[in-house]
Amino acid sequence: MIREIVKIDEDKCDGCGLCIPNCHEGALQIIDGKAVLVSDLMCDGLGACLGHCPQGAIEIETREAAPYDEVAVVKDIVPKGKNVMIAHLKHLSDHNEHDFFRQAIEYLEANRKSLPWDLTEVKSAVHNVRTEKPSSCGCAGSAEKTFDSPHDCQSLGDVPSALTHWPVQMHLINPNAQHFKNSDLLLAADCVAFSMGNFHQTILKGKTMAVLCPKLDTRTESYVEKITSLIDDAKVNTITVAIMEVPCCNGLLRFVQHALQNAKRKVPVKIIVVSAAGKILNEEWV
Repeated sequence: MIREIVKIDEDKCDGCGLCIPNCHEGALQIIDGKAVLVSDLMCDGLGACLGHCPQGAIEIETREAAPYDEVAVVKDIVPKGKNVMIAHLKHLSDHNEHDFFRQAIEYLEANRKSLPWDLTEVKSAVHNVRTEKPSSCGCAGSAEKTFDSPHDCQSLGDVPSALTHWPVQMHLINPNAQHFKNSDLLLAADCVAFSMGNFHQTILKGKTMAVLCPKLDTRTESYVEKITSLIDDAKVNTITVAIMEVPCCNGLLRFVQHALQNAKRKVPVKIIVVSAAGKILNEEWV
């Protein structure tokens, strides 16, 4: 069959990583300082990563492609090094491609003596890293996780909300509304508040807010325009970006970065990364 697929020019790639969060299927990774398509299987050929490569190292090529052949892919990956093979095998495992994973291991076992690296190290790295059950949909951000609550959620009575205005969905807000004027703005991914039991007191308190999903929302080009207006017209003091740990959530930060490029004013931006279990993993000004 003929299909479109990503092609990376390794000579042009400088390993900046800007393409990674825009590949929602998780087919791209930075390995040994270069962007690598770790699995033809997961590349949809839509090119969401193209516009985020400042070096022009990514393009879409159309080529004849036989039905997916895992052994052929593994043969091609072997000379690229141990780390690329580990990333490929993890990719298969994380997306429940058990048959392809088995084919890859069988080929590697049969050719163990001719491999330029230690197969035992590769297998150990792959099996030791996987700790969660992935979703069959192929999206890294949709991988299923189960975790115990660290404590009993006992009622503490009515806890006051820190929300100061309505609406809050990005498509519905008016950047010129009075409550945004000279405020500290919080842009939060939809899932953040659901994962954090103390979201209102820890992140929202003292801020105005807009919520959005950088992966599932449509017409997101208007988001950049609204954030630009919040910077220039509402003259917000600061912007806090609260996202989940999954790669697709990084699109929210991209919206802010693009808005800052278009805006006449500059404002400080803080990024807060939250785990699926509701823990703050990272908090820094960028």
